[in-house]
Amino acid sequence: MLVLGIESSCDETGVALYDTEHGLLAHQLHTQIAMHAEYGGVVPELASRDHIRRLTPLTQACLHQAGKTFADIDAIAYTQGPGLGGALLAGASFANALAFALNKPIIPVHHLEGHMLSPLLSDDKPDFPFVALLVSGGHTQFMAVKGIGDYTLLGESIDDAAGEAFDKTAKLLGLPYPGGAKLSELARLGHSGSLHFPRPMLHSHDLNMSFSGLKTAVLTAVNKIKAETGCGEALPEQVRHDICREFQNAVVDVLTSKAKQALQQTGYKQLVVAGGVGANWQLRQSLSSLSEVHTFFPPLAYCTDNGAMIAFAGAMHLSSARPTGSFNVRPRWPLSQIVN
Repeated sequence: MLVLGIESSCDETGVALYDTEHGLLAHQLHTQIAMHAEYGGVVPELASRDHIRRLTPLTQACLHQAGKTFADIDAIAYTQGPGLGGALLAGASFANALAFALNKPIIPVHHLEGHMLSPLLSDDKPDFPFVALLVSGGHTQFMAVKGIGDYTLLGESIDDAAGEAFDKTAKLLGLPYPGGAKLSELARLGHSGSLHFPRPMLHSHDLNMSFSGLKTAVLTAVNKIKAETGCGEALPEQVRHDICREFQNAVVDVLTSKAKQALQQTGYKQLVVAGGVGANWQLRQSLSSLSEVHTFFPPLAYCTDNGAMIAFAGAMHLSSARPTGSFNVRPRWPLSQIVN
């Protein structure tokens, strides 16, 4: 069965073809980073319009890459939510219109489930069961994954997610969009120990997390440094690098500690890390060093939003495919609504 996957939840347009016998055949991705950089963040209206422009040529390119035609497609999967309402509608409208024209079934996919299953696209992939750490945009969650569709929420961020904290801290430090990735780059140049930021909820005895207070601690430190040095709005370069490093140290310490707790609580020996923050070099190093645990990451190309993870998740849910008809999107769709 050949499944076409459509991803349009935010600022990446992704299209992919997944074959249930031969695996991923093709994927195409367009990122809107350059367009949104001028505004310092994602502009929803611009994102929606750009998805509309990109979906047809990306789909055609994907079919050409795989040596397939529209007639070869057996089902179409699309991101139903969560995400930006207009962006989701662009992808959902395209997917449903194409499915109607081809008389093929449609499969709505939860964006976070796509991320959670994306490491299964790798050559080195986990077996069930495993603990999944989802660190994608506005979500940071630990899940116990026993099989496709068999998920249990273990803990999550109660305010800012890790990705949000990275982006907001980057903006506070005057870093260009996309700030979280830039902060991670500068953290390589920073020195550990020159500053200290709190590790929120590190000893909370549960698997919930909080990163809002960490962002506030950075703001307090920045204001203090500016007042003491009289540097005005521009922090000394090395000081900014040190702040990036210590902020990242704090986030990684919390996520690593909670991952250990989740593994101990479930007794599982496999950890899957997925989502945009899963590309962070320091988080990968820290989680890969856990003893007696096999840690899996998706390839870097599948850490950010992409059509491959949606096509794969759709293929795993072929039994729930349904005829085209009326459709809706779910900008706010808690993952808890699809877990046990």
